[in-house]
Amino acid sequence: MNKITLIGNLTRDPELSQLPSGVSVCKFGIAVNRNFTNANGERETDFFNITAWRGLGENCAKYLAKGRKVCVVGNVQIRNYEDKDGNKRTAVDVVAEDIEFLSARSDDADAGAPRVQQAAAPRAKKQVSELTPVENEDLPF
Repeated sequence: MNKITLIGNLTRDPELSQLPSGVSVCKFGIAVNRNFTNANGERETDFFNITAWRGLGENCAKYLAKGRKVCVVGNVQIRNYEDKDGNKRTAVDVVAEDIEFLSARSDDADAGAPRVQQAAAPRAKKQVSELTPVENEDLPF
């Protein structure tokens, strides 16, 4: 099984493009901190290239920006290629199957992403005096 789950922050703004067939593809990078520190007491970070296709990629380009926290679930693909100097290189990419946006809406302004309007008005908080006490005998369990 080829499945990976990553939680990290975008290292750059998403780049949306379309193939000649009209299929949308969005590419961006994320930085993922390791759970442990090295011998110097520093936390190390891994960097991953993420590719999201079609509607998922369009949503990423619309709502994500550098610095936003995401959870990416997908699979790993290895690419072999030659660079401009003729050296053989290997690239590791993650093809996203699902992406959850984890940054709070209040973080949008800090990350440079467009602000998303809330549809519902904020709920009024109930006062403690409005709550009705319940006796243990009234509970069904």
